[in-house]
Amino acid sequence: MEAAALGIFMVSACVFGVVLENVAGLAGRVLGGIAMGLTAVAIISSPWGQRSGAHMNPAVTLTFLCLGKIAPWDALFYVIAQFAGGVAGVLLAAWFLGPALAGVHFVATVPGPDGPSVAFTAEFAISFLLISVVLNVSNSRRFARFTPWVAGFLVATFISVESPLSGMSMNPARTVGSAFSSGTWTAIWTILPALVRRAPRVLRQTSPPQR
Repeated sequence: MEAAALGIFMVSACVFGVVLENVAGLAGRVLGGIAMGLTAVAIISSPWGQRSGAHMNPAVTLTFLCLGKIAPWDALFYVIAQFAGGVAGVLLAAWFLGPALAGVHFVATVPGPDGPSVAFTAEFAISFLLISVVLNVSNSRRFARFTPWVAGFLVATFISVESPLSGMSMNPARTVGSAFSSGTWTAIWTILPALVRRAPRVLRQTSPPQR
């Protein structure tokens, strides 16, 4: 389920990357952000997304591991599945999109004109915001049902606003999925903030571990 979730997300990213290739500037980023935000909402809200938790991101899985919400053995296979799904999704998209996907560099995430240091800082900031906001919303009895829409809104916003700085990854499996097919590993270390940031301590005892 986790492999399929991120695989579908990557297929969607590739398709919309090709479709919106000629829509330049903010307009293209906003349209792409809306498309990917809605994709995230659909996957999270789907039966499989509800069953697996729709992490789709090693950073999310490792955060839940730190919080004691997922067993270490399960977390290992979640992460393996996410990387496999990211790679498989881009390979599938390359199969039916052909050279058009190469024209958008397999939607690879690379640092913008301001360089890797700015990209690293931006990735840290958006990863922190995503995890912090989603954890707080999902642990609220009043707002938990809106979690898919909050996550989708954040994805859409980050693509629209932050993508010129780092390509907007905040997901190591997503970045590796594109890099594997494109051969573009430029400053791959900028995705590290997504893996090393810490979850809010206040949420550590909100729910028992998932087995």
